[in-house]
Amino acid sequence: LSQVAADEGILHASGSGLPPVTKDYCIIYNSRWTSLPKSLDNATFRTLENLTSTVLCSSSEVPSAIMKDKAVVVMRGNCTFLEKARIAQSLGAKMLLIASKSRLSAISDNKTDFEDVTLPFALIRYSDIVDMQLTLGNEVNVTLYSPPLPEFDYSMVVIFLIAVSTVALGGYWSGVAELENLKAIASPGERETRRKKEENVTFTPVTVILFVAICCVMLVLLYFFYKWLVYVIISVFCLASAMSLYNCLAALVGEIPFGQCRITCCNKTVEVRLIFLAVFCTAAAVVWAVFRNEDRWAWILQDILGVAFCLNFIKTLKMPNFKSCVILLGLLLLYDVFFVFITPFITKNGASIMVEVAAGPFGNSEKLPVVIRVPRLEHSASTLCDLPFSLLGFGDIIVPGLLVAYCRRFDVQTSSSSVYYISCTIAYAVGMVLTFVVLALMKMGQPALLYLVPCTLITSSLVAWRRKEMKKFWKGSSYQV
Repeated sequence: LSQVAADEGILHASGSGLPPVTKDYCIIYNSRWTSLPKSLDNATFRTLENLTSTVLCSSSEVPSAIMKDKAVVVMRGNCTFLEKARIAQSLGAKMLLIASKSRLSAISDNKTDFEDVTLPFALIRYSDIVDMQLTLGNEVNVTLYSPPLPEFDYSMVVIFLIAVSTVALGGYWSGVAELENLKAIASPGERETRRKKEENVTFTPVTVILFVAICCVMLVLLYFFYKWLVYVIISVFCLASAMSLYNCLAALVGEIPFGQCRITCCNKTVEVRLIFLAVFCTAAAVVWAVFRNEDRWAWILQDILGVAFCLNFIKTLKMPNFKSCVILLGLLLLYDVFFVFITPFITKNGASIMVEVAAGPFGNSEKLPVVIRVPRLEHSASTLCDLPFSLLGFGDIIVPGLLVAYCRRFDVQTSSSSVYYISCTIAYAVGMVLTFVVLALMKMGQPALLYLVPCTLITSSLVAWRRKEMKKFWKGSSYQV
């Protein structure tokens, strides 16, 4: 999900201490005007002269000797990039950095009027210049280079394992709940107890259409009112993920032979261990909310809460039949494709609504927490500039996961030895691999449902057709009370 439609590069800065401290920063440059080496080995270092007190729109703004043979950083100002570069070049500078307090944007201008400008120059965030001084000191040597984008990042392997494991576990958990339902139905004494514990919600075709319509409206509202609604989504995520984590861990805590004593309050009895579990889950959500922008470790907590949310959603939301699955997955596939590929022809800035909302419209620092995040493991300019994480939306796990869960419940209802569940899970894994292959080839974010939906739907249909159970699979297997 690229935020910067321009050539991205790296400014490598080195302090004067022993041993020298180094740090990399994102730059934006125009590859048609400036040619940068592809590796640090071929780059030439220059002493950095900080002139951010000026915009360099006139050669009289700085002494003539102060820039000679140096890399110079100035503020953006009102004059053009090429005007600054011509002035810096005439004063003997060897490299020009233009600091911007606003969002980095593409460098463009009328080059024909500045054919004599050969000075390499680039755009950099002003906050990075401040950080450079604080981290490396006042005496800094810098160089520019632009390494090629890696074909594959191993963070995708982690994303793949998280997604497939969550879908498989969510489907299996749904099957366990279905088996308990069947046992409760067979035993009249347990039927009422099971009914009280049951918290499932069943999607009918009408509710499926209503759900997709709400998704469309919500995405459009987020696009226009992002800076307010993002905090609503963060609050809802904290509440929902804490409840989901509690539901996921409650099943495991039930196996622990400690804390079984009960506390009575308001005519209700609660086990002590469940009280501690509720406090733990609430604390996890609160800690994430407070430190959500801490990139070093907050992503781990977000992924744990996100996996719990997806698992609970897949287990709780029941698809009654394959017909409802086809409607849901088909409509959400169209929703994904429309808001990724079609909306650029509608919006004023030519940007995809889905991409803009996922990245934070207009450079908003707050991001939607509805994604699995894993730090990129391959070093590149894109990692520094705008993509430090590989992302997978919750919808790409939950939506196919609902079909996998239905396949697992159908296996339980028909005693079909998990053939539907296993084949659909494998199809999901194949769809994820296909998504990553297309992502690597096209070098741009992909709507994963475009590949996951056909893989899972076609595979499930083929299995049902091969077993001569298509009619039963389509309408769902109802059992008599």
